Amino acid sequence: MTPLHTHNLTGIRDMLGRGEVRPSEVLESCLERLENTEPQIHACLTVCADDARAQAAALEAEGRSSPAKALWGVPLTVKDVLCTKGVRTTAASRILENFVPPYDAFAVERLKAAGAIIMAKTNLDEFAMGSSTEFSAFGGTNNPWDTARIPGGSSGGSAASVAARQCFGSLGTDTGGSIRQPAGLCGCVGIKPTYGRVSRYGAIAYGSSFDQIGPLARTVRDCALLLSVIAGYDPRDATSCDTPVRDYTAAAGRVGLSGITLGLPVEYWGEGLSAETEKACRAAVNIAADLGAKIKEISLPSLPYGIAAYYILASAEASTNLARYDGMRFGLRVPGADLAGTYVASRSKGFGEEAQRRILLGTYALSSGYYDAYYTKAAKVRRLIAEDFAKALEQCNALLAPVSPVTAWKPGSVTDPLSQYKMDILTIGLNLAGLPGLALPAGLGEDSGLPVGLQIFGRAFDEAGIIGIASALESALPGLGEPKGLL
Repeated sequence: MTPLHTHNLTGIRDMLGRGEVRPSEVLESCLERLENTEPQIHACLTVCADDARAQAAALEAEGRSSPAKALWGVPLTVKDVLCTKGVRTTAASRILENFVPPYDAFAVERLKAAGAIIMAKTNLDEFAMGSSTEFSAFGGTNNPWDTARIPGGSSGGSAASVAARQCFGSLGTDTGGSIRQPAGLCGCVGIKPTYGRVSRYGAIAYGSSFDQIGPLARTVRDCALLLSVIAGYDPRDATSCDTPVRDYTAAAGRVGLSGITLGLPVEYWGEGLSAETEKACRAAVNIAADLGAKIKEISLPSLPYGIAAYYILASAEASTNLARYDGMRFGLRVPGADLAGTYVASRSKGFGEEAQRRILLGTYALSSGYYDAYYTKAAKVRRLIAEDFAKALEQCNALLAPVSPVTAWKPGSVTDPLSQYKMDILTIGLNLAGLPGLALPAGLGEDSGLPVGLQIFGRAFDEAGIIGIASALESALPGLGEPKGLL
């Protein structure tokens, strides 16, 4: 019999609905897989085995899935930046090492209401600040395709957990590409919804005007199902948009691309791409053309300024959001000689090097005499980039681009902070514009044998559109198979 953890999400959901397997059986298969693979990849920070077993038992006691419970009995993991009631939530930082929230994040509430079983909290770069999951206070995560390489970040633990078959799907957050980039590097599917499509209530903030919660899974249909569950309006989040939620799984049934125009922004396809990344992504574009899509070259002229604008704006927001961690009200407290000394000691001990760097950068950009020189100009660039995307998407149904300029690299090989930041060069534009994007495996790199990801960018609140395009491509692209880096 095929091990239960190897099925995809919709497959196992259907098996559970038909009564062919019980939630406890599926959960035990996932927990066993997690136990066997965690020493190699370190994807999870907290494993909720006892709570998960209790959830499975309660589901079995209430009876098989009802239509209202679209994820009945399905084990999932959640990035450890989303609050989970009664379960430690650390944001991979020492300053929140022992924080136990008294409430669930909106997206977690939705998962539980749909009958999902939350089995673990996944690793990340501290406060979601990073592109490799090397900056976790509790140690990095390894890529299931090659455990000597990074999984991407900041949602690297979620992507690795999905790719390693520890769970059937996961939730991550995307501030500058933190769902799409690890999905691309780990060979799974990840969706960054339109800003405001999923409530940020209960998400520990990095950059409030950028952060967006979204799903990672092994197929487009699986991601569509998860998004259908977590999308929706929430009055507790002032940035939540009250727009209708579609059944995104219906969009995942698209086959051809006739009548679709796909744009290739020249800024994404030029200098800096590795040969194997460009080859795999160009092959995917050719497949889109074979499926009937019209391919059109376009330009986003303001995009080259995106890296500078993003790191000024996001760091400024981080400096404000992280000011609350002062050793007084909650979190780590390190006593000092006086009040100021306690602040300094607690924040110095609690925050890692990368978090401190971004706090300092953001504080500097917001300081008197520099606000207009840096923050105001960056905000203007953000508006120009959003306008560029809007103009391009008037001509095209969606845009295509590689996810990362290279395949997964080795830990410690990118040591310069600026070089690390440049790894986001292909993802941050979408966050500046607030638009939806989906990362899809394009194939394996010819030289490295590692996953290469392709991004699909869409119009605001047109998640269904990019899901349909991704579904059609997925059916024609070569499958990756199981990760080759796990024993």
